[in-house]
Amino acid sequence: MASKGWQHPYVNIFKHVKVEEWKKTAKEGDVSTYTDKTLKCPVFRISGPLPANSFIHIPKKSNQSLGLTGRFFYLLFRPTPGKYFVVHLDVATEEGQVVRISFSNMFKVFKSTPTWLQFPFLCGAAKDSVYDNTSKSARHGLVGSAPSSVRWTCLMLDLQYMLSVYANRCHSHLKSIRLCANMSVKNMFTSDLLLNPGVSFHEAKLMGMSSSQGTGPIPREMSFPVPKGSSWHDFYDHIRFPSEGTKLPFDSIQKYIPQQEGITQQRLVEDDPPIVTLSKAVQDRVSLIKQVTTPEQLPQERRPIVANIPELGVVTAQQNNCLHHSDDEQESLSSMSQQLTCTPPCEDDGAGVHVYVHHHKSIEDKPAEKNVEEPGSYPSSKSLKRQKLLPDPILRLKGIIGFGGGTSKCALWTKAGDAVVYPCHAIIVSMKITTNEQRFFIGHSDKVSALAFNGTTTLLASAQTGNHSMVRVWDYHKGTCLALFTGHIHSLFCLSLSSSGSILCGVGKDRHNKTMVLVWNTSGLFKGGDVTVLAKAHTDVDIHTMKIAFFDDTRIVSCGRDNIRLWRVRNGTLRSCPVNLGEYHSMDFSDVAFEEGLSPDLYVDDRTLFASSRSGHIFEIDYSRVVIKNVRRLLPAQQQHADRREKLTFNTGPGISINCISISSSFCATGSEDGFLRLWPLDFSSVFLEAEHEGPVSVVSVSFDSMQVLSATSTGNLGFLDVGSQGYNTLMRSHTDTVLSFSVDKTRRHLSTASSDGTICIWDMDSLHQFASEDTPSSVAFHPSQQIFSCGFSSGIIRIFDISSAKLLAELRQLRGEVVGLAFSPDGEFMYSADSQGSLLLHNSSEDNYNVIRVLGNAVARGSEHAPDAITVSSDSRCLAFVGPSQYIVTICDARSLNELLRVDVSILDLQSTQLDSALKVCFAPASTEHLLVATSANKIIWVSTKTGRLIREVSNVHKLHCSCLAVSEDSRFLLTAGNNTLKVWDYSMQLHVNSQMFIGHSQTIRQVRFLPEQSGVVTVGDAIFLWDFLGNPADLVTGTFSQLRGSLLSPPKDDSHTKVVQLCDWMPRQTAPLPNSSPPQLLSKAIDQVTQGDSICVGFDLSCYVTFLPFHILNNSSCLAVNDGHFKCSYLFSPTLLVFRLVLSALGSSVKTVSSPNPNPGSSCEPRAPVSFLKVTDLLDISPLKSNPVDSVGFKQKNPVRPDCYRHFIPHFKTSSFDQTAAPTQAHEEGLKLKAVIGYNGNGRGNMVWSPDQGLFAYTCGCVIVVEYLHSGSQKHLLGHREEISCLALTNDAKTMASAAGSANDTTNIICLWDIPTGTCCYTIPYHKGAVQSLSFSRDDRFFLSVGDFLAPDVALWSRKNMQLLWSERMSGPIHDSAFSPSAASQMACVGSQGLYFCWIHTQGSDVDLKVQRVDTPADVGKVELTSLSYHMDNFLFTGTNRGHVCAWDTNQQQCLMTWEADSGEIGALLCKGNRLLTGSNSRWLRLWEVEAVQCMRPKENVSKIDDSLTTVLMEHEIMLDGTIVSAAFDNTMDMGIVGTTAGTLWYINWWDNSSIRLVSGHKTEVNDVVFSSDESHFATCSEDGSVRVWSTISYELVVQFQVLTQACACVCWSPCSNKDDARVAAGYSDGTLRIFSLASTEMEMKLQPHHTSVSSIQYSSTGHVILSAGNNGLVAVSSPVNGATLRVFSDHKRATVTTIQCVNEECKNFGVEGNEMWLAAGSDRRVSVWAADWLKEKCDLLDWLTFPAPPHSVDDSLPPSLAAFCPSDHSLVIYTGYAAEKELSFYSLVKKQIIKKIALPHWATCMSLSSKSQLIAIGSRECVLKLIKINSGRFQDFLQHSDSLQTCCFSPSGAALFSVAFNEILLWEVNGL
Repeated sequence: MASKGWQHPYVNIFKHVKVEEWKKTAKEGDVSTYTDKTLKCPVFRISGPLPANSFIHIPKKSNQSLGLTGRFFYLLFRPTPGKYFVVHLDVATEEGQVVRISFSNMFKVFKSTPTWLQFPFLCGAAKDSVYDNTSKSARHGLVGSAPSSVRWTCLMLDLQYMLSVYANRCHSHLKSIRLCANMSVKNMFTSDLLLNPGVSFHEAKLMGMSSSQGTGPIPREMSFPVPKGSSWHDFYDHIRFPSEGTKLPFDSIQKYIPQQEGITQQRLVEDDPPIVTLSKAVQDRVSLIKQVTTPEQLPQERRPIVANIPELGVVTAQQNNCLHHSDDEQESLSSMSQQLTCTPPCEDDGAGVHVYVHHHKSIEDKPAEKNVEEPGSYPSSKSLKRQKLLPDPILRLKGIIGFGGGTSKCALWTKAGDAVVYPCHAIIVSMKITTNEQRFFIGHSDKVSALAFNGTTTLLASAQTGNHSMVRVWDYHKGTCLALFTGHIHSLFCLSLSSSGSILCGVGKDRHNKTMVLVWNTSGLFKGGDVTVLAKAHTDVDIHTMKIAFFDDTRIVSCGRDNIRLWRVRNGTLRSCPVNLGEYHSMDFSDVAFEEGLSPDLYVDDRTLFASSRSGHIFEIDYSRVVIKNVRRLLPAQQQHADRREKLTFNTGPGISINCISISSSFCATGSEDGFLRLWPLDFSSVFLEAEHEGPVSVVSVSFDSMQVLSATSTGNLGFLDVGSQGYNTLMRSHTDTVLSFSVDKTRRHLSTASSDGTICIWDMDSLHQFASEDTPSSVAFHPSQQIFSCGFSSGIIRIFDISSAKLLAELRQLRGEVVGLAFSPDGEFMYSADSQGSLLLHNSSEDNYNVIRVLGNAVARGSEHAPDAITVSSDSRCLAFVGPSQYIVTICDARSLNELLRVDVSILDLQSTQLDSALKVCFAPASTEHLLVATSANKIIWVSTKTGRLIREVSNVHKLHCSCLAVSEDSRFLLTAGNNTLKVWDYSMQLHVNSQMFIGHSQTIRQVRFLPEQSGVVTVGDAIFLWDFLGNPADLVTGTFSQLRGSLLSPPKDDSHTKVVQLCDWMPRQTAPLPNSSPPQLLSKAIDQVTQGDSICVGFDLSCYVTFLPFHILNNSSCLAVNDGHFKCSYLFSPTLLVFRLVLSALGSSVKTVSSPNPNPGSSCEPRAPVSFLKVTDLLDISPLKSNPVDSVGFKQKNPVRPDCYRHFIPHFKTSSFDQTAAPTQAHEEGLKLKAVIGYNGNGRGNMVWSPDQGLFAYTCGCVIVVEYLHSGSQKHLLGHREEISCLALTNDAKTMASAAGSANDTTNIICLWDIPTGTCCYTIPYHKGAVQSLSFSRDDRFFLSVGDFLAPDVALWSRKNMQLLWSERMSGPIHDSAFSPSAASQMACVGSQGLYFCWIHTQGSDVDLKVQRVDTPADVGKVELTSLSYHMDNFLFTGTNRGHVCAWDTNQQQCLMTWEADSGEIGALLCKGNRLLTGSNSRWLRLWEVEAVQCMRPKENVSKIDDSLTTVLMEHEIMLDGTIVSAAFDNTMDMGIVGTTAGTLWYINWWDNSSIRLVSGHKTEVNDVVFSSDESHFATCSEDGSVRVWSTISYELVVQFQVLTQACACVCWSPCSNKDDARVAAGYSDGTLRIFSLASTEMEMKLQPHHTSVSSIQYSSTGHVILSAGNNGLVAVSSPVNGATLRVFSDHKRATVTTIQCVNEECKNFGVEGNEMWLAAGSDRRVSVWAADWLKEKCDLLDWLTFPAPPHSVDDSLPPSLAAFCPSDHSLVIYTGYAAEKELSFYSLVKKQIIKKIALPHWATCMSLSSKSQLIAIGSRECVLKLIKINSGRFQDFLQHSDSLQTCCFSPSGAALFSVAFNEILLWEVNGL
């Protein structure tokens, strides 16, 4: 199908395949040819009593494909009267799946699976016949055998539509067709044109129909003959799908009956509205509350009748008001005419409720949207492109928490042993055991009951439970379904696939509930063949397990109660013989397994069969002789001492039930009812390894390499035992019953769930691991900001837990019934609870005991059907909604007082319904709190106004059954609904042709759905916990361009209820706590005591206690938790970096106490943390002078400070590195390295750039280095002294002193440095603030110096500039974002923060200094905002910016706000005022200059709204958009030119005169992965995580060219080894496995290569440049040609180990005994180095040496250092290596002597390494932020501490004169002096 042009305009299928020759087609049964009298041409007749036995199949072989890409399929046929017919179309999708579309008059209703769609077909009949008249008047279509007057029919199917709507797939091509009896067929064809058979060519020409418009008449050779003067429709039927018919069943293929024929003329012209008969219950309810919702009386006018929908896009005003559109009408391809009757609007203002009524009301399966207040209009019919919800699909299943569901006895290893396969209800999961990455096999419609692999694990068979057990066979590696079949068997519970994959065996029940065994032939699956039944047998014996022998596909063994049987398939029959059990004939056998391995002198069937029993016996059976060889029994341990247990042996006595058994070549694994997995030698002498589980072990499986044993329990746990390390790893835990409710911790990505199995679980959403569990839950809710969650129980008790301290905070017992609703307000101040008895409670969540503020009785509808989210809170914490007091009423209350605001009766919103409609679920729209969504029992979702109670919009037929839960995205662009086990994602506005996408996977009712924060994903719970990736991007911030802003912007106080509040994400990266260095606990038969040094973690437990390591952040003190409930004994020690516990508590009866431990940190407290007090912005209700609040002298003692939701507040860069406290800087003038240049600017800082235009001084920061440049001379100096990232800078007015402050993410004390700029020395260091420093500023006369701490400790400190003594300090009540001194008064300053504006006055009396502080709230007209920035005007005015883009002007004398205006759509973080010009910079990237002279005309007035608007005008003079958020700005006194810094790491020179911008300094924003010099050292190249490759000049350090690849990370880069500048090229490797070659001469990409399927980890040109060597994360090394891009060779020696280093050198290899002129090496994470000799021109490459460096064992969670290797530049026979090993060292390996000849010890693990070509120098970087320069021969070294983060790259220049070092995005260039 390289080209499909030959298929245009149509393809005659019978002619294409030459059907009459029967070479490319197949026929079966009674297929004949005859001449039809009506058509007067030969046609095919297909007849037979069974449609499946007589058919025509095109093409002939099932592995062939027609490849017809036409969108429309046309079939010219006539069903045989009185008979049934079936047609099957196999259609291929773009996703590689084949979907069968079948239609037949045998089908009664529409049915669908992911791979099969079945449509009912309603046959037409001759006009005015009895059948025709009956079908017109019937409400339900006449499905059944074809009538006697059935006519020839032209059927058109839109294949693209059918796949898109019903299967959520994209159409590719038609693969095959099968026409089954009984019918006559003329022909078939496909086309992309919508053809009309009733139009002749002449008529089409007159009508202007042409193929260019996508339509036309039917081809002549396909047309039906029509007598002259007659109509085509009088003789034939034309049926199209999507169907235009209105008969039930919907989703059927039926003839279109025009409305004119179905409705009498009298009905069309009647004036009265349609009469609807209401039931007595509805009439009563309407009369009771008619006054609430009844609209005004409509004028008695004649109803307009719309006989036909007008031309789309040309709609009159009256028609526009009357049109009612639905998804069904939009999805129909040809809705040419449809009658709707509507009521005209009573008034133009839209008052009242407009109801649109169909004359023919019918229950529809598809959603119909009705916009009541604003009726929608149709899109243009001229647009051929249909609008639908994008992207498609919008959800991608990310992870499932759960195991089992249908069975817990299925868990399989893959051949490689790197993944396990198990069922989770209706989905099959394949999980990588190292990364927990999941892959899914979706297709079953019920719970999976059995799984089986073939011997190579390439084929996977699965079966589902139910009355019609479906069996699927999958290609495991591709994840595609190869076959789908049923065997007329139900309750299929066992499958076994032969080793070759050609035989499949299954056990189930027949319709008489008798055990049935089926054997299928699956040998032809990979060749495209079908699955056939090979043999089947009915048996009366009980079968529990059946397995096919791995050595013979025809031999099968089964076991069950009282029997073990051997089966044999021979000549299509299945026969069996029993094993003579003798005295053991009455036992219940549970499992069987064959002996592995075979001696050469034995026959293939001379093997031992092992069988286990419920009584604890293990039988050894001689398979060939069918006799018992040996019997052993598992007995419980005999307790001879209190604390010691004897080894298990087989003796007489009561046995332990063995549920499963698995045999390897060296041992046997058993799983028993007592919860133990035991490993035995094959002689069963004693247990050599065991692991205890929490429940009975239901399955065990030994991996193919016998190194791991998989086990699962009936309680839903899955894990494996590593035989080598004797450690147990839990893969999955799950609930054992329906998940009722869940809640998400938005800041820590934790998920709490409550289940019917009586447990609460807390899960990590990234690792899918469980944290803790509790008992008897019904509803859960996380606190919005704290590590606290509440849980409601069926008894009415509510318990509040603190996760960080594992403590029960409160227990509430006010409710009487089951807790059906539990919610926190988004601001965290209140908690709400409701029970099944109708009570509603309001709690104060800011108090420890959660006191009840108010109780309402009979407020919530009684019952538990509204659980678990019976109550919902609006996003602004103002409104609370619930269903109640009855099921028909929705009540909206004030969230702070529970005062009732509004009641809405949903039962009378649809007056045409004869049944009462009740409310099921309610949900607020987060971005529009005026919208309340209600799901009703009539399968509708209605939008209700929370202010007026009016109906805004409704959508009907949401699901096949009612909607069980719903949720709205944060930006209110998407809606989630769940119903009938399916999940739908909707376009919230319902304005598309296809408004929803449906997703399957759950096998039970979905109980709850929720969007994750930032719409990053979706969680659904029911039978299991499903985690979905959400692919619909959030709405982008729309930043409009201010072309001109004139007039008054003084805004009076206004209602901001209509303002959409954009909530910024408050997620912060969290440092992962390190795990202990020792291996994890091992579940053995003896008690384990483990002590890990460093973190002081001690764990002790006995056999009845389980321990799990969980990385967690807790208090900075140590405390010990002891639990003793009489059954479990556990002790846990909490350290500052790690929490080690596996919480085993019962909800009642456990005694928990806190035991103090020695506190290593004086001053820290062991008391539990108090709840966080949220910082609230209070509106300034009265702005009269001096209406302000004095600041508290004592600030809030917050235990858990909340990060402010504004970008202006500095947050240090997240890092995992630590500082080496023993490293000392090198003495001056003795350094081996001298810092020469710093590349880049730290865009993460705030105010970290200063500029003095008069002195020409320009300074900025990069990491912990301050770069000072003199623009007049171009010279540069570096101020070195900080270790942490510098947050801000400040410059004195004389530009001689500069202050800098560093910040860290913890609460350590950070220093402030004061620098003497002329000398470059540090004058003072001030260690005062804990945490980061937010702001620095000097007074006008430079006498005072002000410093401000961040939100962790918002201290404001005033210092004496003369001696830097602390004069005054105060901890503010909330975070401070910015501060400044007044330029006109040295004693006046101000600060802004989350609590408002602080005016400060300095009073001095001698040496005493006092500070007076007045706090003023933000103006009421700007709403609840945070003040983020400020700048003084010269004349007693102050400007402040807000996080919503407002600018406020203040009178500093009266402390009063004079005016406000909206200057930006985003947060204003940079504000600078000089003269009458004001500069604003925001996170919308806009930089704007304002003329604010009008502010001086303002005078304080009592009411700002009385000021004349004409007197106050601010004008925007200029604006410019930059490349990132503005974080710093400095301008000259006239504000004509200046320098601006952005978060993109760029410093811009701005000139307002010509509105220009020039890059002064640029750098990488994200992590820099590699840096490398060109061969001539004139340039260097860098690459970054943002996908950019940048080439810089080594002389000027300026950016020369940048190559950007979007959506991919660039991991490595290298230069081509050429000396000619015009031939210079750069090659880079990317995360998608591609290599790209860029030319510097043309500044374009020359070639793109794809040698890898995983991320490229290393790349290097060969020394001659003939090839490129690259390595992927999977360890494969590829050799590629840079000429044609071909992959020449692939080396797999380092497979599955990431290759971290590749190096090539010129070297004649004769000295090593091999041919070659080049050597290269590769070092992998497996601590192996391969050295190769190559001659690429001769295509030779041989392994020269293979180095393996031993290392101690480590945990899989440990972050190991990389393996680094390099050739010694002076002697290429010497390889230098460092990496994870027993010691931290450099190893020198001689390729000649084949041994390590030298070692140099290192204090830290190396993260990067580079060797100099001269002076025998090595540069080493480490995670401790130290760059170490080492002399090879002497071991002398120097440490350089100029980086603030872990070093990831260092690189010497080819000459060795320069060195690059990189830490995150800090690039430092050093001049090498030598040691």
